[in-house]
Amino acid sequence: MRRQLSIGSELIDEAVLIARRDASHGIGAALCFSGLVRGSEDSVQIGGIEYEAFSEMATHQFHRLFDELERRWPMIESVRLVHRVGWVPVGESSLWLEVLSPHRAESFAAGQWLIDEMKRVVPIWKRIQKG
Repeated sequence: MRRQLSIGSELIDEAVLIARRDASHGIGAALCFSGLVRGSEDSVQIGGIEYEAFSEMATHQFHRLFDELERRWPMIESVRLVHRVGWVPVGESSLWLEVLSPHRAESFAAGQWLIDEMKRVVPIWKRIQKG
């Protein structure tokens, strides 16, 4: 399984990421997910979120998750994940994920699992900034 991970402050350009997709002819599903910063958190209007990461440990944890994803869904061809750190205003993407597989079921299942586990074990924290 190919893996690509990026943790940084750069704006996530989905069009560029999709244009750089590298899929074999056996791929029938490309799950793309973009996590956007909402305008409210717990019914409070916000201006954005400040993300902070322990980068070395976050990278380590992501690769452990990729290992487990590959074990659970061996037919997944590729996983690409981008997570922003720093200030992310409302309406912008803080997370982008792509899972390529022959069929949609495993792409959806693997993508859902990865995001749930990421939130549980990867040391990336958010601080809400009121708007």
